[in-house]
Amino acid sequence: MKATRVCRFSFHVTVVALAIAYIYFSTVFVFIDQWLGLWSSPGMLNAVLFSVVALFCIFNYALAIYTDPGRVPSSFVPDVEDPVNTVQEIKRKGGNLRYCQKCSLYKPPRAHHCRVCNRCVLRMDHHCVWMNNCVGHANYKIFFIFVLYAVIACIYSLVLLVGSITIHSPKDDQQSEGSYRTVYIISGLLLVPLSLALSVFLGWHVHLILQNKTTIEYQEGVRAMWLAEKGGHVYSHPYDLGAYENLISVLGPKVFCWACPTTRHIGSGLRYRTPFDGSSTSR
Repeated sequence: MKATRVCRFSFHVTVVALAIAYIYFSTVFVFIDQWLGLWSSPGMLNAVLFSVVALFCIFNYALAIYTDPGRVPSSFVPDVEDPVNTVQEIKRKGGNLRYCQKCSLYKPPRAHHCRVCNRCVLRMDHHCVWMNNCVGHANYKIFFIFVLYAVIACIYSLVLLVGSITIHSPKDDQQSEGSYRTVYIISGLLLVPLSLALSVFLGWHVHLILQNKTTIEYQEGVRAMWLAEKGGHVYSHPYDLGAYENLISVLGPKVFCWACPTTRHIGSGLRYRTPFDGSSTSR
């Protein structure tokens, strides 16, 4: 079962909610209505399709907000003598096992302390102010699926906006001035940068998933790669299992469920597969 969390009021979450509501209502009741006619067969089909995408987007956004990203159990102690657990992450200075002085807990592999949440998060990727939550072990796939649906919704809305502007409709003569023009301008200023930014962001996380890295691990890997090359060695990310194995470790073994927020495959988040062991799942 996924742990849930209490969502405190957040200005950023409110902004996202208002933007989603504005894009939905302007798309359905202005762009589709002006271009195709909302009650025509093409209009109703596009309204239903866009509503489905918007519903998936909202559902995954809410789920990502309320799903706890993963807490370190108070009883966790790394077992250095475990022959299966061949990789132990250690501190850069001193070479000791990673220990959080603020939480008074040992850190499992890939866990990091979030200063905003004031606790350690399993497989922490980053703290997202737009969700008022960390993105980590338990909600990373949900977050990724939300971004995917958000990109689809923004591009879909942008196509309908362009179509309703460029293709003449009898309603254009009646609504050429006033509030609809304002809706088009605001929507364009909102959708164009959103579509570009979210598409780049989605591509970035696809790149991370294919390498089985978090954002933090990518940043740390850049320095590790530089130090390895300086010492005449080749850096290899310890959790890189190959593109397909990396995909299923994050999105799940069932391809048809990749676009669904299913997370039964993720395990406890206290250890992860590496190329050095033969375990088939994270535990």
